[in-house]
Amino acid sequence: MTDDTRADGNRADDTHTDDAHGDLYGQLAATGPYGVRPGHALITMVEPHPGHEHAYNRWYEDDHYIAGAMAMPWIYAGRRWVATRDLQLLRYPSESAVASPVTAGCYLSTYWITEGRYDDHMRWTVGINKRLNRDGRVHQDRTHVFTAFQDHEATVYRDGAHGPRDFHALDHPYAGLVLEVIDTADAGQRAGLLRWLADDHLPKRLAGSPAAMATVFRPTPLPGDRMSYVKQVEGVDTRLTVLWFLERDPRDCWAGHFDSLGAEAAAAGLGARVELVAPFMPTVPGTDRYVDQLR
Repeated sequence: MTDDTRADGNRADDTHTDDAHGDLYGQLAATGPYGVRPGHALITMVEPHPGHEHAYNRWYEDDHYIAGAMAMPWIYAGRRWVATRDLQLLRYPSESAVASPVTAGCYLSTYWITEGRYDDHMRWTVGINKRLNRDGRVHQDRTHVFTAFQDHEATVYRDGAHGPRDFHALDHPYAGLVLEVIDTADAGQRAGLLRWLADDHLPKRLAGSPAAMATVFRPTPLPGDRMSYVKQVEGVDTRLTVLWFLERDPRDCWAGHFDSLGAEAAAAGLGARVELVAPFMPTVPGTDRYVDQLR
């Protein structure tokens, strides 16, 4: 192996940009928003095909989580979550517009994107995913159950100004996450649903609960040149997504805290229907823990 060749067979000088590219990178860094708020998120729930669970987990964690997400500009935090079979069986409603069957989607990945950098990030992510696919670095034996880029709408904290903020949420060692997806009957009802969530429902539900915060997002459509294996986002005008960050294992606090969210939304009289409530716990990076507990 020559001095200018890396162990992976690529020439070391292939990793260096020329002066023009270097100048462009400097210009991009010197302009535009660069705050810390999670203005946008990528939330993606995926089901590996039976028999491919281990291969999927290793591909996603060893390659795609980094090359297809964290290494991209303006994604600044990420976390993977898993639903073992016992957690899958807690989900509802049984007839879900999001997951069919409702147990589908045993892995969830969540990423924060810098506020105001959505368009910039989307240009990059479309380009890099086309390249990864062309280079054979995309695991095909999986189904995207619920994948959407989303805009941040609200964050509600249980403890007010104390404790981690939403921009810490994917780095803080939370013990669990609950994904809640709510649809309204028509687009005109979503603003009312958001007000009810942010001003009434979430503050009441968080008080004294094992959840330290809840973040609310609304989905945005995927670009037309997205990868063909990812379906277009549904409910762009009618849907809200809530992420509940838990300080306890969701199995230990499900009853009384998260098992009746659907009934409460329906009772609010806002034309809302909960289409998915799904608990997860964090994966352990660098391991295959829980892979043998998915079925």
